[in-house]
Amino acid sequence: MEISVEYATLGMLGALLFLMLLGQSLAFITLSIAVVGALVFIGPSSLPLLASRIYAFVTEPALIAVPIFVLMATVLERSGVAKDLYDAMYVWAGALRGGVAMQTMLVAVVLAAITGIVGGEVVMLGLVALPQLLRLGYNKHLALGTLASGGALGTMIPPSIVLILYGLTAGVSTGQLFIAAVIPGLLLASLYILYIFVLCQLNPDAGPGLPKDECLPFRERLKYLKKMAAPVLIAVWILGSIYGGIASVTESAGVGCVAALAVAFFRGKLNFSVMQQALATTMDTCGRLFWLSFGAAALIGVFNIIGGSKYLTGLMAGLPLGPLGILLVMMAILVVLGMFMDWIGILILTMPIFVPIVISLGFDPVWFGILFCLNMQMSFISPPFGPACFYLKSVAPPEISLGDIFRGVLPFMFIQMIALGLLIAFPQLATWLPSVLSH
Repeated sequence: MEISVEYATLGMLGALLFLMLLGQSLAFITLSIAVVGALVFIGPSSLPLLASRIYAFVTEPALIAVPIFVLMATVLERSGVAKDLYDAMYVWAGALRGGVAMQTMLVAVVLAAITGIVGGEVVMLGLVALPQLLRLGYNKHLALGTLASGGALGTMIPPSIVLILYGLTAGVSTGQLFIAAVIPGLLLASLYILYIFVLCQLNPDAGPGLPKDECLPFRERLKYLKKMAAPVLIAVWILGSIYGGIASVTESAGVGCVAALAVAFFRGKLNFSVMQQALATTMDTCGRLFWLSFGAAALIGVFNIIGGSKYLTGLMAGLPLGPLGILLVMMAILVVLGMFMDWIGILILTMPIFVPIVISLGFDPVWFGILFCLNMQMSFISPPFGPACFYLKSVAPPEISLGDIFRGVLPFMFIQMIALGLLIAFPQLATWLPSVLSH
């Protein structure tokens, strides 16, 4: 008996949700549903198709950039470069109210540009910056919100792993995504800094300046600039080589990784222990990402063959809403999912369905990719399961509760909503730079 597309779609989505509620691994869930779905709805002859889809994903050249960027980020973290960067920025904050928090946000931008790994960035900022902010008398909610939201900028600022995997899923150039993300990423960071500045001017107790005895003379501060040289030069090379058309994303990742290893070597930090930890972290991170991606590739392959994607696309397109209304529905779905799922799961479940709809509505998939990444930036700090909040709690003092962190991120979530609205209202924020650099 032939099973209709509607029942097949409901069956596969129902099985997905049921197994997720049981707490099974998402990689196991997607692979098992793909295999069972292929056997039930298509037949045994479909199994080679699953293998071919996974093979096509594995052999995608852009995928090579992921482990290279992860290794580069881990080496820079283990070699102490990130801590030195914060130390250098810290002395430039001066007596400006909220200055240390604003400098911390600038550090987060630079770290995002050389790592793209949210977890490591949040933990590093929590270990290095949080004690300083609390010591200086900063409002704890402002300090916690600054660190969690700043650490999550790795989803927006290139080289973002989220952007790379979105590009692979949507069939969009990763280089174009990196270029398109620059202005929105900097806009979001600027809105964060503006909020901190205004809050601390209105309420000086929220973010006092450095004590006068800790403010170094200008000549002394200049000496700290050399600590900023290595990470800034690596970030400039990676982004400049991509935007200037000198190297592909994968090639620039390779050179950036070599530069990170060279920095660690000249600092005397490149030893067996550091490399062992860096490689183990890289294998662990990439293993989880890739197995999830393998399962997603297989599941979406089966889903497409039975007509599930076309069915859901028609269902969404048939809503009694205009193109903008349908887009806002997608954004609302992403916001809600972001409160309960991690970004890779959301990417797997939604993008193969949403991207064809976006293209059929006449929207730019590159612009939509930036909207997706901004949503995922929001998901990293969204209660009740915001990963960045839990990363920060793991290194915060015992008296800091998870509730304190969630309260601290709420104003920054509001700022993210403003940025999302601006990006929807003015798509040129994401599309202008790629159009200029492509000529």
